[in-house]
Amino acid sequence: MPAAPPCILVIFGASGDLAKRKLIPAIYELARQKMLSDKFVLVGYSRSELSDEQYRQECREAVQKFARTKPVDEAVWKRIENAIFYIRGEYGSDPDQRRLRETLKKHDQKYGTAGNRLFYLSTPPNTFGPIIECLGRQREPDSKGWERIIIEKPFGRDLASAKALNALLHKYFSEDQVFRIDHYLGKETVQNLMVMRFANSIFEPIWNYKYIDHVQITVSETLGVGTRGGYYDKSGALRDMVQNHLFQLMALVAMEPPAGLDAVSIRDEKVKVYRSVRPLRLEHDEQFTVRGQYGAGEVDGQKTPGYRREKDVPPDSRTETFVAVKLFIDNWRWSGMPFYLRTGKFLPEKLSEIVVRFRSPPLTLFQKQCESPVYPNDLIIRVQPDEGMTWRLNGKVPGGQMNIKSVALDFLYKTAFQVEPPEAYERLILDCMLGEQTLFIRGDEVEAAWAVIDPIEQGWAESKSPPQEYAPGTWGPKRAIDLIELDGRRWLHSSDDEAEPIIACSL
Repeated sequence: MPAAPPCILVIFGASGDLAKRKLIPAIYELARQKMLSDKFVLVGYSRSELSDEQYRQECREAVQKFARTKPVDEAVWKRIENAIFYIRGEYGSDPDQRRLRETLKKHDQKYGTAGNRLFYLSTPPNTFGPIIECLGRQREPDSKGWERIIIEKPFGRDLASAKALNALLHKYFSEDQVFRIDHYLGKETVQNLMVMRFANSIFEPIWNYKYIDHVQITVSETLGVGTRGGYYDKSGALRDMVQNHLFQLMALVAMEPPAGLDAVSIRDEKVKVYRSVRPLRLEHDEQFTVRGQYGAGEVDGQKTPGYRREKDVPPDSRTETFVAVKLFIDNWRWSGMPFYLRTGKFLPEKLSEIVVRFRSPPLTLFQKQCESPVYPNDLIIRVQPDEGMTWRLNGKVPGGQMNIKSVALDFLYKTAFQVEPPEAYERLILDCMLGEQTLFIRGDEVEAAWAVIDPIEQGWAESKSPPQEYAPGTWGPKRAIDLIELDGRRWLHSSDDEAEPIIACSL
């Protein structure tokens, strides 16, 4: 990767949790790897009262606590510390943003940042509009540098609001200046999906409904909503996770080979996937979707009174903390083959993974002699934790008897390359500075994803059935199990001790 050009990074919401946990440590790691320009300035902007020195101290503490590599390299920190500044301001205030612009001009002259600006909106969604409006009104038409804007999820809460936000952005910024971020796309395993599919000839001939039985995508969390109940209750698992994280994974699994590795070609193919998803009619909601809420319980010392008794959550809330969906992609490659997606809070494990289950051989040599069927093969792609891939194949157990067992061929980043994968935000922030949009979401891509989600939300809103309660520490409500088992399948986990039992065959 080339080093970033000179620029000023402005973080709106600089005193927030995301900035401290992810953004500031990512900047430090880029500096440590010499990927930042020597002419780089970081400006924090938020409503908290802080001096430059206080903000630098907060940044130092964030790096010390959350940076990927420890201990902190003092020489690296000193290189960036004196180029960190802070401005207190309201997000929708023109006077405050004018003051910001004047400050940026001074930094340009002192640090040689060439008028290049990167604005990161690490703020609640209700502030996006005011910030974009003020940035747009204060733009300098004669500036010789570039300006780019990064927007965190959620990008809208339905199709109408996503279209409105896109329209507002395009009022002041062109599409090539807008970077809609989903940090999952910055993870090494997610990026490796395309390499695995299109750089290995063994996969492409069998990557279709003729050889694959179904695909499962699971993103699970072991914690509840905590102190975010007020925000989460206006979102829910479908909007918060499925519309972005899970759909991005689904698109990369299902997309056709792009014409090139450029941002336009790759994102064109992802949009086609969303537009090919079979629409869910209201009367099919109960058949193809499941929603749940966690009840009271305790998991690994984490106690909860139940979702509807969490702080800032209405006692009659129908917001889902778990969702499972069965979707079909109606195109030539995936005709009639289901994709099962699920995500939830207070589940047994924290993991993000894709399971591709291949069809069983139509007739095996061992079928008549074995006491049970020879199990199909699985390709498991782990996004987190322990990024890597596992291919489950059938093999003979050593010995005189014909015993067949499912065995795993593992590929782990930390062992295969002897290096720890970088944090997603490191790659994504660097790409923004370079103007590389491949790992970011295009405006029509967001709208196409919401077009799939909206009918589900509408059906749930009109339904008289509340979310089904599930116990913390389980894999969701019973209906989620039924969703897949009634199709003659089952949910699969890479953490299973045995992928399948040993099969004894008589010869």
